[in-house]
Amino acid sequence: MSDFNSQIIEDFRANGGYVGAPFHSDQLVLLHHVGAKSGEERVSPLMSFPDEHGWVIVASKGGAPTHPAWFHNLQAHPDTVIEYGTETIPVRASVIDDEERAGRWERIKQSNPGFAGYEKKTDRVIPLVRLTRR
Repeated sequence: MSDFNSQIIEDFRANGGYVGAPFHSDQLVLLHHVGAKSGEERVSPLMSFPDEHGWVIVASKGGAPTHPAWFHNLQAHPDTVIEYGTETIPVRASVIDDEERAGRWERIKQSNPGFAGYEKKTDRVIPLVRLTRR
């Protein structure tokens, strides 16, 4: 895990789910996932967009040409947990279908313009993943 992610995880846990610079957000989740090939447990800090069904996370990988490893891991092992605020919550991951994705993606880009920049950097469709409480 990168030092950057380690620092975010440490800040998240030390501050009840709030992360300071550069994010200044209480909307991050710590996504626990198991490597699809390695079987190793991992934790990834991700921006989330809570809704009435759970949390939506974005598989942007900063606009890279490939999906992030955590996306592939969730496809292999969709039942997992997240840390949100001070809670650890069992969730099931599912990719949001194209119809719902269209409107939701536009709202995410409007509220967080960095995601629009990521979209411009890649030819792939950036998946949205819903995390629903189990």
